[in-house]
Amino acid sequence: MRALAHNKVALAAGASFAVIVVLCLLAPVYAKDIAHTGPTDNHITDTVKVDGQTVDVVSPTGVPIGPTWKGRFLLGADSNGRDVAVRLLYGGRNSLEIGAIATLITMALAVALGTLAGYARGLTDGLLSRFFDLVWAYPAVLLGVALGVALAVGGLDLGIVTLHSGSLLLPALIIGVVFFPYVAKPLRAHALSLREREFIDAARIATPPGPLAPVKIVLTEVLPNLLSSIVVFVPLMFASSILLEAGLSYLGAGVQAPNPSWGTMIADGIRMIPGAVHLVLAPGLALVLCVLSVNVFAEGVRDALDPRAAIRPLR
Repeated sequence: MRALAHNKVALAAGASFAVIVVLCLLAPVYAKDIAHTGPTDNHITDTVKVDGQTVDVVSPTGVPIGPTWKGRFLLGADSNGRDVAVRLLYGGRNSLEIGAIATLITMALAVALGTLAGYARGLTDGLLSRFFDLVWAYPAVLLGVALGVALAVGGLDLGIVTLHSGSLLLPALIIGVVFFPYVAKPLRAHALSLREREFIDAARIATPPGPLAPVKIVLTEVLPNLLSSIVVFVPLMFASSILLEAGLSYLGAGVQAPNPSWGTMIADGIRMIPGAVHLVLAPGLALVLCVLSVNVFAEGVRDALDPRAAIRPLR
């Protein structure tokens, strides 16, 4: 019964996250057909009708209008007269995009390097493990801020790839690099244990000798047995990436203005407390709901793939 209840909670969390994704993907539709404004459009000198009265979007004292609970300025405006609801949806799109790309980078690096270190052992394992430890030694937020500040000024130029300072790929790349040791180390340990199993020895005997023989064994025998661990890590890293992106953007090392994100919206709203609390509540609640739903869903996925989940008490 407890396992069934846990599964229902995980499914509800997954459905909540799906709703958030759909709403964020529909941001252009909402902005064009309902709010009639873009995420960076200023309306400082404009007025709007609320309950039959004409109200300034931003008062002469600099206080923005609160939620109207209607099409225009549904969740109010910010200090620049920008529609909070529109920026919330577009900011969610940016946060989800960065989180997804960062997760792909994290998992690609972790799976490739972690599996290589665990299966190859010897000098290769020693060098890669020290590299994992080097990145692991720095707190994720501090390392992310350091890289974000360094790349926010001039961008990143690798010759064949150039990322400008305002590109959303920059924070995604930073987060992906910061987080990959957190996945690579457990995958390395798992691959190391699999290497000593009997079915791997049988695969070595059955595989024709050659320079590509280890690659074939890893692809056909090792990786399929790592798949359940990889699947569990994906939603966990996705939630962590969204949270770290919000933190970096809040500190000015992530998404750069005028692009919105939940982190930048919280940073802008902090300055307006207590006169305009809605500027912090809207992105803050969206961030909490998104990360919480992904984490609960990830726990359900983990329990579904873990044979001991049936006897594990409901938390």
